[in-house]
Amino acid sequence: MTRPDPQWLERMYNNRALVPDHEAYFRRWAAESAAVRAAQPCRLDLRYGEGPNETLDIFPAAAPGAPVLVFIHGGYWRSLDKSDHSFLAPAFTRAGACVVMLNYALCPGPDQDPVTVPRITLQLVRALAWVWRHIAAHGADPARISVAGHSVGGHAAAMLLSCLWQAHDPALPRRLVRNGLSISGLYELAPLLRVPFLQGVLRLTPRQARQASPALLPRPAAGELYTVAGGAESAEFLRHNRLIREAWGPRTVPVCEPLPGLNHFSVVDALAEPGHRLQALALQLLA
Repeated sequence: MTRPDPQWLERMYNNRALVPDHEAYFRRWAAESAAVRAAQPCRLDLRYGEGPNETLDIFPAAAPGAPVLVFIHGGYWRSLDKSDHSFLAPAFTRAGACVVMLNYALCPGPDQDPVTVPRITLQLVRALAWVWRHIAAHGADPARISVAGHSVGGHAAAMLLSCLWQAHDPALPRRLVRNGLSISGLYELAPLLRVPFLQGVLRLTPRQARQASPALLPRPAAGELYTVAGGAESAEFLRHNRLIREAWGPRTVPVCEPLPGLNHFSVVDALAEPGHRLQALALQLLA
């Protein structure tokens, strides 16, 4: 893409500025999520590693052998928490799936031990390896893992679908993640190098941006990625949604849709809404 000015990039990527009532979403998500954790079985803050924020929550299915939906939250690698998204779990546990919510370290981290986007991506690789090894003990099927994520969580879903698992651990299966759902994902990180509100927090380098851009990686050898974005999102988020299909092709990205009327935060609500197109897509992947 061309090099637009930083002020334009700020408008395109600062979703909280684009949705002035974003705090109301966060408050409601937190309240609804606390109610879910109080009301249904769950295992909270299980450690998948010894690093910062390397914890996950499990919401088991009622029957054994369930498919697994791993959800990765957004927040530009710098904010939010798995606990803000527990409200999504009931829609999928009711449908017979086991839901896993992941946390990860947040940027920027301390100066002596900075948190970077590639470091977070490797954390999530370890998290999925933990899920594959341990989820059977929670009644679910490690051969049926799907990953969904919002915003940078959508970026992570694409990265994990393209992961070469046996390069990290020869004991892992080649196709640990069966498929993915990316909601308002980011697939080309170079523009973020020039977004003012992110520069001092992410400390992203050009090399890191190349390494962690799914659109610059080879098409995954197997599996499908469904991508959606809110129809009311910025032109850049809608461009990203098209970009990954252009890069990986319609065989790997058979679904690539804007969802009319939804902004960057209301699109998350759609995942929990019975009968909504987004929830139907997620259930289709799990099936």
